[in-house]
Amino acid sequence: MIVSQPPVTTHRFASFDGVEIAWAEMGEGRPVVLIHGYFSDAATNWIKYGHAAKVAALGRRVIMPDLRAHGDSARPHDAAAYPPDALARDGMALLAHLGLSDYDLGGYSLGARTVVRMVTMGAAPGKIVLSGMGLEGLLDTGRRAAHFRRILTNLGSFERGSPEWMAEAFLKTTGGDPVALLGILDTFVDTSREALAAIAQPVLVLAGEEDDDNGSHRALAELLGDARLVETPGNHMSAVVKKELGDAIAAFLQ
Repeated sequence: MIVSQPPVTTHRFASFDGVEIAWAEMGEGRPVVLIHGYFSDAATNWIKYGHAAKVAALGRRVIMPDLRAHGDSARPHDAAAYPPDALARDGMALLAHLGLSDYDLGGYSLGARTVVRMVTMGAAPGKIVLSGMGLEGLLDTGRRAAHFRRILTNLGSFERGSPEWMAEAFLKTTGGDPVALLGILDTFVDTSREALAAIAQPVLVLAGEEDDDNGSHRALAELLGDARLVETPGNHMSAVVKKELGDAIAAFLQ
């Protein structure tokens, strides 16, 4: 179901290396930054199915960047635009640009990985939401990178209904740029068990009950010091379109 939305505004800034990053905003109050997943964008991940509206209804300012190479952000084809941890550095640059010091931080899939990398860089949110992410997806980013590299370099060759075919179909719906998105894979950086265990903030580990794309969300929750595990209906692709995802995020942030 498509949910009616409060007004959304779109803004842009130049990130750490001059690449233009766009972000959408909804609502007013204490900020929460939500970062979307790979092949997606803020509108698809957070706005379209009402998740951001539920958070805004708590009296929150919801800030939703489009990752570089996604959505309304720049999509450079130069390999130099995709250094390791570029996405997390963009996130840190956005926090600095907006002058945020008292905020919460969440992400879905690649967005969750970006959140973790930001925390390792010194981001200090009050609460953290890691959705669509398991432990292995943080410890060993190479497996997922290889999966998506195979998809992006073999477009049009996958059996209808296969996971690769589904990912390609989603890429088409969001108007993704395969060349720019390949660059994103070079930004992935593993996070150690020790760094994950050192995260002190309350964390919501949230995933579809059929989602094992990024490994075990239960194992991730068990490793973190102060985590709450919530499973919602669906798999990695379908959980995002269901109301329970937004309900769980809003309940945690309330």
